[in-house]
Amino acid sequence: MTEMVFGTAPIRAGDPILPRWWRTLDKWSLACVMGLFAVGILLGLAASVPLAEKNGLPRFYYVQRQAVFGGLALVTMLVISTLPPRQIRRIGVLGFAAAFVLLLLLPFIGQDYGKGATRWLSIAGISLQPSEFLKPGFVAICAWFMASAQAVGGPAGKTYSFVVAVVVVVLLALQPDFGQASLVLFAWLVMFFVAGAPMLFLMIVTGMALGAGAFAYGASEHFARRINGFLSPDIDPRTQIGYATKAIQDGGFFGVGVGEGSVKWSLPDAHTDFIIAVAAEEYGTVMVLLVIALYCTIVVRSLLRLLRERDPFTRIAGAGLACAFGVQALINMGVAVRLLPAKGMTLPFVSYGGSSVIASGIAAGMLLALTRTRPQGELADILRRGR
Repeated sequence: MTEMVFGTAPIRAGDPILPRWWRTLDKWSLACVMGLFAVGILLGLAASVPLAEKNGLPRFYYVQRQAVFGGLALVTMLVISTLPPRQIRRIGVLGFAAAFVLLLLLPFIGQDYGKGATRWLSIAGISLQPSEFLKPGFVAICAWFMASAQAVGGPAGKTYSFVVAVVVVVLLALQPDFGQASLVLFAWLVMFFVAGAPMLFLMIVTGMALGAGAFAYGASEHFARRINGFLSPDIDPRTQIGYATKAIQDGGFFGVGVGEGSVKWSLPDAHTDFIIAVAAEEYGTVMVLLVIALYCTIVVRSLLRLLRERDPFTRIAGAGLACAFGVQALINMGVAVRLLPAKGMTLPFVSYGGSSVIASGIAAGMLLALTRTRPQGELADILRRGR
């Protein structure tokens, strides 16, 4: 039916998959992802050395692991980016089901690794964070439900997606992982808005989220401690926020010099949650602005390309993935400069972490696949058919 209405893209007989993929791919977004990964390796050379020495490991042990995980993530990203939207939907739904089961197992066999939240599974000596893999699958299944609701006589897909969002947010909050819960809820709100949700309903959901936050503040000591620390006018210089703030101030515009920073020796999460503080101290504001520009380019270009899409699933899922990607980066950097409460959220493709970088590769691959040029969905083809 779509081909009958919008026309089909001209595909030459025997046209190979890879040349067709390369012609239709958003090369600027791909280059920005590669740039972020390169920045992550560069910062890891400085940020992870203190941790390796503390644990009695070779100096670049964590950098080598990040390179391996990153290589796997990039290969996964490139493979997924060659798939059509229908295959993206299938992979997303299956991935969501698998990650959701692992999320249910966390209260029984999960690990907290001394961080006060049960977010990880230890499988064959490898730490796995199910919530990282849940996000791209969550976007895919909710976009599928919302898109199906737009069909004539379709199911109540928006209601189904709302139920899924509530269940996932509650499970994440129980870990507790309020950062990931907030990110999932934000992605759902973006997709619901793109799918044509009434503003009144969005305002009601936002109010419910604020009410849930107020309840969590009174019921969770972990949550209240982070909020109180954020609202306090004084910064304890011995806390992670204190070290990060000083590092950013000391870095200035051009930084103190490669390898000359000191914050990496004080911050326990310098290689993960606060890696942007290492970048600001050693490379200065220039590096931070470069990282911000890379994220902004990916998000803006993806949204602009999605404006031309006629397929509801592609448009809704792509918007959810792009906005979740950008907001996760915004939250991570906002915490480092004390614009947001501490969330324990990684910087996609830059922070150290196997689960984080591989899940980011999956999400980026899905986004690249959904933003590929599809002439059959563009208005120009409709106009040509009307001549």
